Amino acid sequence: VRVVESGGGSVQAGGSLTLACAVSGYPYSRYCIGWFRQSPEKEREGVAAIGADDSTFAIASVKGRFSVSRDNAKNTVYLHMNNVQPEDTAMYFCALSSRVNNILAMPRDVFFDAWGQGTQVTVSS
Repeated sequence: VRVVESGGGSVQAGGSLTLACAVSGYPYSRYCIGWFRQSPEKEREGVAAIGADDSTFAIASVKGRFSVSRDNAKNTVYLHMNNVQPEDTAMYFCALSSRVNNILAMPRDVFFDAWGQGTQVTVSS
């Protein structure tokens, strides 16, 4: 299984960015994808996720600004980031879980089996 992030870059505060997570080699059509981020000053944190049943969750600090969607035809999951702020600056990772179906809260990272290399997002004020 391979997951690859793309779409990172530099953006001004208040702007928008969409990250993509391309999945390959997974034998099933339904899976959970989690988005995580890590900056040098903070521990890795889960940001948002979409379950195998297409339920979604976003943490409080990004709720209303970030959303997750899926394109089944492209085996790709997207993190739509709107009204980004300097505190959103981080390396963003996506990860696949074969164990999470319904999302009621952000799944812990231990439930994710395959991780991408990350894509950097830098927000300037």
